[in-house]
Amino acid sequence: MSKRVNSPYAYAAGMLAMMIPVQAFMSFHSYYYVETLGLGIGLATLARLIYTIWDALNEPMLGYLSDRTRTRFGRRKPWIYGALPFMALTFIMMFSAPSSLGQNGLFIWFLLALLLFETASAVIWVNYGALFPELYRGDRIRARASAIQQAYQIAALLVATAVTPLIYTALGFGSMAWIYAGLFLLLMWYCMAMIREREDARTQEPLKLAKAFRLTLGNRAFWIFNIANSFAQTVNGLISSMIPFYAIYVLGIPDAEVTLLMAAVFVSVIPLVFVWYAVVRRLGAVRSWRWAFACYACSVIPLWFAEGLAGGILAGVIVGFGLAGFLVTPPVVSGQIIDRDAKQTGRRREGIYTAVAGFITRSSGFLSALAFFVVSVIFGYESGEQPGPNPEGAFRFLICVIPFTLLMISFILSWALRGYTDKVEEV
Repeated sequence: MSKRVNSPYAYAAGMLAMMIPVQAFMSFHSYYYVETLGLGIGLATLARLIYTIWDALNEPMLGYLSDRTRTRFGRRKPWIYGALPFMALTFIMMFSAPSSLGQNGLFIWFLLALLLFETASAVIWVNYGALFPELYRGDRIRARASAIQQAYQIAALLVATAVTPLIYTALGFGSMAWIYAGLFLLLMWYCMAMIREREDARTQEPLKLAKAFRLTLGNRAFWIFNIANSFAQTVNGLISSMIPFYAIYVLGIPDAEVTLLMAAVFVSVIPLVFVWYAVVRRLGAVRSWRWAFACYACSVIPLWFAEGLAGGILAGVIVGFGLAGFLVTPPVVSGQIIDRDAKQTGRRREGIYTAVAGFITRSSGFLSALAFFVVSVIFGYESGEQPGPNPEGAFRFLICVIPFTLLMISFILSWALRGYTDKVEEV
């Protein structure tokens, strides 16, 4: 077997493939629909609520079906190959709303695009994520694979957030979507060509539906881990989606300089993920995960005091250290939880664990939208045409105070996870 097969670099290409369109969606769909097209905040929040409910219904079942799949190509790859074209097409739909639509028509288009894009991306995320604990066994190899994966993710975040404004300014949102969809298909196809699933993972008889969900939902450590992560994931979404607003209303910089601000945050993370790899090797997965929350919480404080482009860049670099810790450590802890379940049940059930965890943490999308809505109401922000009396205060609060509060909640919750502090060697 070639050394490139199942290498962390080949697997991480899938993260690069998916995160470019997904992060472009996360960072700019609110800006596109609310600021550019003029969709009301209330309708945008309602669409996100319906999307979250749909996500709750489909993702856990997708994980269960993935665990039960038995083909000569594996359990995960057939699902991923089947969903590739649908994710590409629905991403294009997301950023190609007809300009002639009124409020109701725009709401319907946005809602349909959300539901279709979520369904296709959920199939891929569940199956791609389930491959990680199956392919890599043990804390050291998982920490290394996670660090490489997150470095690729940050490269994708950099492209999606810093380069995207340049593309849509020059070519429009629709052309940007076509470019990213094509890049996604190319990179994801390469990733899947280099992956070989483990034979031993699909030889066991799968659990029945009721028992599979009962054992998963009854896992206390799993709930603590994912609820803590969901609050931190909300922070990731808030920071990435609020940067364009923060740049305009707080820092007072033009659109052309937003790219520099985003680059400062994400470029700094790439070397820092390998610092956190060393931290995991020294402290173990759970201790590193726990202190990553504390570091992340402290790192958002300078965002409150930043002024101008230079101040924003400095604050963004500081945020990068905390963000790097949260990106590297969760996959290693999740692997330990899944490994322990496999010992207890005699079955590898990465799919259902990844899917249910995805639902819990993806609820962060609704929390981000809710925070945006509540703070906008308090400060009087409605849209770019009606920013209210104090848009600076609104977006300073959204990018600093709420993230700090949520991350401290995550830090406190993390202390309830016990019994997973030992370092685990590769199996």
